[in-house]
Amino acid sequence: MGNPKAFLTIPRQEAGYRPIQERIADFGEVEQTLNTGERKLQASRCMDCGVPFCHWACPLGNRPPEFQDALFKGKWREAYEILIHTNDFPEFTGRVCPALCEKSCVLKLSFDAPVTIRENEVAIIEAAFREGYIQPKSYKRNGHKVAVIGSGPSGLACANQLNRKGYEVTVFEKQEYIGGLLRFGIPNFKLHKPVIDRRLQIMKSEGINFQVNSEIDLTKLPQGFDAYCICTGTPHARDLNIPGRELKGIYFAMDLLAQQNRVLAGQVFPKEERISAKGKHVLVIGGGDTGSDCIGTSIRQGALDVTQIEIMPKPPVGTNPSTPWPMWPLVLKTSSSHEEGCTRRWSLNSNRFIGKNGHVCGVEVEEVEWKPNPNGGRPIMQPTGRKEILKADLVLLAMGFLKTELPPLPENAFIAGDAATGASLVVKCIDSGRKTAARIDNYLCTFHH
Repeated sequence: MGNPKAFLTIPRQEAGYRPIQERIADFGEVEQTLNTGERKLQASRCMDCGVPFCHWACPLGNRPPEFQDALFKGKWREAYEILIHTNDFPEFTGRVCPALCEKSCVLKLSFDAPVTIRENEVAIIEAAFREGYIQPKSYKRNGHKVAVIGSGPSGLACANQLNRKGYEVTVFEKQEYIGGLLRFGIPNFKLHKPVIDRRLQIMKSEGINFQVNSEIDLTKLPQGFDAYCICTGTPHARDLNIPGRELKGIYFAMDLLAQQNRVLAGQVFPKEERISAKGKHVLVIGGGDTGSDCIGTSIRQGALDVTQIEIMPKPPVGTNPSTPWPMWPLVLKTSSSHEEGCTRRWSLNSNRFIGKNGHVCGVEVEEVEWKPNPNGGRPIMQPTGRKEILKADLVLLAMGFLKTELPPLPENAFIAGDAATGASLVVKCIDSGRKTAARIDNYLCTFHH
């Protein structure tokens, strides 16, 4: 531990975002970086606690005290080795993770200034790529073949782990590019797509076989494999079946986000298929991260204005006594997209879509109140009768995803990621992919030796 008193003298410093007027003019990553000297100072704030709760809170079991110490001492390669030991893709989590580690950092719990663990993580992995520490390796083959169905974070992590153990791995992806939610669901301004391509180059060089445009029927798994890992995610968005749903101009969030990422990758869509917020009043229904991504995308496409509504009440700012640590803090989250200009409202239920000439032009919403449930569990929603009409000629539904029902699978098929749990976080999916790879290895070692 480099400097046990650094947390007293060195304040938390975030790299922050590019200026709003600059960043909304493009789809480049909004987050900036610190220089090497400042980054080392941020790492020095880690107190190497006796019981590091950051490590406990991380689904992957990352070891922040160890890699921060190495980083502070300028041992970048050592920091990289520590990081990669538990996390296959720090360049993804370092960009898009909500940093569960930081919410449990003792400096967060004591005076609300956690170590910048997530930013330090991405600084370490970017240095590793820049300095050439990351080179493809070759692994001795063990004669077994495994198929991974789906190439999101859990599929990629599972493939990566099995490949290192000597399995011949083929990843099947139904879309035209590899990456799943990383590729299609996360906007480029949060995760620049060459970051994914750079990692895929290494995985291909290490012998993983990727097959795109390959939709697999789970009732007829491809022949010739000793085991299967099903990583098909939660592709079905929750719908809003209220009067007027058939009107034009109402889309699922993922339709907008995936199409915009495809456009940025060079694909061209006919005018009637293109979903664009240009010159429109946009209404985003749903208050989570996907909704926030729709806001940033709509603003970059040239929306006149953007409103985001949420059915739940507005969470408190800063701290929430009803979700004390070690619970996840339910507090108001303001993303980079929110800062770019949007109206946010809470406790609003959507009653009906209003149309003109077959196209949506507004939504009738009603204020609701939430009462405690006498039996415990989810609070009870009560309509108040206070209704109004919000103007909207583009409506984006960002109300979460439904867990997919999978068909019965043979005993040599294992399920990982969101397909197993329902929608979750990239970091949890990587963890699930790693654990499932270990289960597959255990299964094949037991049955095939």
